[in-house]
Amino acid sequence: MNIDGPIINTALCSFGMSGLVFHAPFLSAHPGFNLYAVWERTNKVASTIYPGILSFDSFDKLLEDTTIDLVIVNTPNHTHYDLAKKALMAGKHVLVEKAFTVTVTEAEDLVRISYEQQKLLAVFHNRMFDSDFKTVKQVISSGLLGNIIEAEFHFDRYKPELSPKIHKEQPLPGSGLLHDLGPHLIDQALYLFGLPASVYGFTRIVRPGSRVNDYFDVTLFYNDKTVRLRSSLMVKEPLAAYSVHGNKGSFIKTRADIQEDVLKTGKSLEISGWGIEPSSAEGTLNRIENGNTIISRVPSLPGNYMDYYTGLYNAIAHEKPLPVSASDGLNVIKVIAAVIQSNHLHQAILL
Repeated sequence: MNIDGPIINTALCSFGMSGLVFHAPFLSAHPGFNLYAVWERTNKVASTIYPGILSFDSFDKLLEDTTIDLVIVNTPNHTHYDLAKKALMAGKHVLVEKAFTVTVTEAEDLVRISYEQQKLLAVFHNRMFDSDFKTVKQVISSGLLGNIIEAEFHFDRYKPELSPKIHKEQPLPGSGLLHDLGPHLIDQALYLFGLPASVYGFTRIVRPGSRVNDYFDVTLFYNDKTVRLRSSLMVKEPLAAYSVHGNKGSFIKTRADIQEDVLKTGKSLEISGWGIEPSSAEGTLNRIENGNTIISRVPSLPGNYMDYYTGLYNAIAHEKPLPVSASDGLNVIKVIAAVIQSNHLHQAILL
């Protein structure tokens, strides 16, 4: 990969799973980024994998380094607003992990500050670059389904045990499945269909001993379609991840992107077949053509999270549009806020 522009010195705010798995491998492999620094409060492990990376004991010290161009806020959700605000005020471009913020007010304030500081503010919704979602988008864009009438997206897991990450299981602002996997499903729905007219949703606690929501069921109401988004941590045999129905046919697709599993093994991004799903995971397209029913398998497009980082680089270096902007992140938080309100009032909420 060749670049035509500056090298972006980048700092991570954490070197836990998100830093180790989802950010560092791509930043170190992309020629436009220099994985320059990390904020490590206690354990100093980043340099054992990336020799030469700077390790800061405090966030303030990290921000004082004027050579840092981009700060990635990949810390617990309730810290996103404060850290992103400090980084923007320090003159850095900022990438914030999902969920963007806890509240709409926080998201709106960050959008305002980024505009005033003239610094880019991006949100890490990487699931747009999953193989399964890219394939769903391709099928919808092809027009083979006709006018979309309804869709249902699932992101289910079977994790009855509580997470060892204490912050995930404490009833803190932004804790729970709605703020964890919810942004992925909501972002995908908004990307395909735009903001809905209204939202109805509810959350539950289903795992023994859990103190945070670990189940949600959300319905987005549009003028011409309905989109349902569901997630649970107590689903042993998951349903199809994507079910999309139009007036000309249906498309059914499992969730089968392999990137996260491969990244967790520590394998190089240069391995052959990156992001390619097994053929057994191909989606089923059932449609009408000239009065005849045609059922076919649809080969999956390869997924590639590197496309996100390339888009981010081009936005910083060449003033291209961000792959996921702060405004996109704000819209997701608006929907989450509507779900919380709907769950409390037991009624649909107008956006």
